Amino acid sequence: MATQLPLGRASTSTRAARPSYPDHWDLTHLVKDPSKEIDSILSQLETVVVHIEAARPALTPSITSQDFQALLTLSETFAQGSSKLGAYAYLRFSENTKDAAARSLKARVEERLTALSNRLLFFDLWWQSVDGTNAARLMADAGDFRYHLETIRRFKPHTLTEPEEKIVHLKNVTGRSAVHTFYDVVTNGLTFTLTVGGKKKSVNREGLMAYVRNQKASVRQAAYQELYRVFSTQQDLLGEIYKTLVNDWKSENLGLRHFASPIATRNLSNDVPDQAVDVLLTSCAKNADIFHAYFSLKAKICKIKPMNRYHIYAPHRTEAKKYKYADAVRMVLDAYRGFSPHLADLAEQVFRDRHIDGPTRPGKIGGAYCYSTVPGMTPYVMLNYTGEARDIATMAHELGHAVHGMMAKDHSVFTFHSTLPLAETASVFGERILSDALMSQERNKAVRQGLLLSQLDDIYATVLRQAYFVRFEKLAHQMVADGATGDQLAKAYFDELRQQFGKAVKVPDEFRWEWLTIPHIFASPFYCYAYSFGNLLVLALYRMYKEQGASFVPKYLNLLATGGSEAPQAILNKVGVDMTSEAFWQSGFDTIRQMVEQLEETM
Repeated sequence: MATQLPLGRASTSTRAARPSYPDHWDLTHLVKDPSKEIDSILSQLETVVVHIEAARPALTPSITSQDFQALLTLSETFAQGSSKLGAYAYLRFSENTKDAAARSLKARVEERLTALSNRLLFFDLWWQSVDGTNAARLMADAGDFRYHLETIRRFKPHTLTEPEEKIVHLKNVTGRSAVHTFYDVVTNGLTFTLTVGGKKKSVNREGLMAYVRNQKASVRQAAYQELYRVFSTQQDLLGEIYKTLVNDWKSENLGLRHFASPIATRNLSNDVPDQAVDVLLTSCAKNADIFHAYFSLKAKICKIKPMNRYHIYAPHRTEAKKYKYADAVRMVLDAYRGFSPHLADLAEQVFRDRHIDGPTRPGKIGGAYCYSTVPGMTPYVMLNYTGEARDIATMAHELGHAVHGMMAKDHSVFTFHSTLPLAETASVFGERILSDALMSQERNKAVRQGLLLSQLDDIYATVLRQAYFVRFEKLAHQMVADGATGDQLAKAYFDELRQQFGKAVKVPDEFRWEWLTIPHIFASPFYCYAYSFGNLLVLALYRMYKEQGASFVPKYLNLLATGGSEAPQAILNKVGVDMTSEAFWQSGFDTIRQMVEQLEETM
């Protein structure tokens, strides 16, 4: 997620001193010559698998810690190799989803890696079967592998037999994964037509979405209407894709694995208690009125009568400027450097190593992401940079993910990735660093007002909006199980939208199709509460930073360096956060309310 920002200026001397960086990534750090190396890498992974399989007869609860550690090391070697190869295939696909060769490579790699991974299922299943006493003995000597081992055992009540797990993994390649790839191919291949300034333009989705922040209300409205016009023509196809994915999720996770609810699967993967997620989502709905008040204020500031869903991202009058890619890089790195020179150096390394792909292109996958492949390798960042102010915040966000992975480089491939809710911490914190740096530099009242609008737009988009996506998903999964049609799902989504915005924002009928445009709903059910979690957490952490100053920075860096080597609650306990506490989440909303009050004072 990203905010839209009316970004400030920089001195000529700073700009002149900044090196220039290519805006297209270099994938040779993953695979130099795919025509020769793909088969070689797969062969090497096969050899590792054979070595692990050979140890199967020795797997008993009394295995020595030394022998167990050797097997874990081999497993890590396999995970590193498969992660790099899988990353290469996905990054190639992301460059151009219409490239048949890239799609074929992705499918081939996924199929081969799944087959190899299936042969190692026995190791995890054996580990789950080890008695508690011996498991404790082996984990005591496992070092950085410990939390990974705890995670495997956490899934024991929901694990199938080895043959069943193999079938599920194999079928996911031609089932769930293939259906999701089909969604990507269809939606990223859509084109949109928009008339701006008397000229008709044909653009991809990323290009179209830049216009929803246009200065002219008529252009914003036309952009949204075109988005949903095109997606509505695909409603039957995309609706069937969604229902297929939901039914697959239900069949596996409720039918076979016996989870209590569809979202419980995600919660266990995140190692977050169901109670914490329930409290989070309830707190978000309870505080929707804060955003009702905000949008009423924004309507007055931006002279919008009445406030309409077409216009919630209407730019402040200070936001009309377009920004060159090089200037965006400079502004983000300067903001990071103001907080921590070390983080700035890590962020700059992403550019220096040519691990970032910047501009939007036809066929390129939509949105933005960071792909941290293995510890010690600079992560890859994909953007769709169009020159809008919000794209600069997106850059700050994705580089936050990157520096998080780089800070956790001393952990194993199994434990350097944090779970999803904490994975958003560094990214959202990066946006706050950028926003705060710009606010502190700016003395012009109008620009400061614009900055507050931008921050609150972002907080809405990454807290309340994401929580309501998950509220819809919880409802939709039950509706699909009960045989709902696409039209019924659209009506349910529209009802949630009207509740979300209350009387403050009118929601036109075509927004009932918005759910078809949200990739996370299709690819990663219930993923989106991680954004709400991460943003509210960052509001608390950033308040600590403002209160403690420089002494907070080492604590924050230590949090990032922990990666995913401990349970989320254990990590947060170190900074005094209880994720199951309603008071904690409410404190985040209290901060948002204060920002709205601060905005009102600028009028």
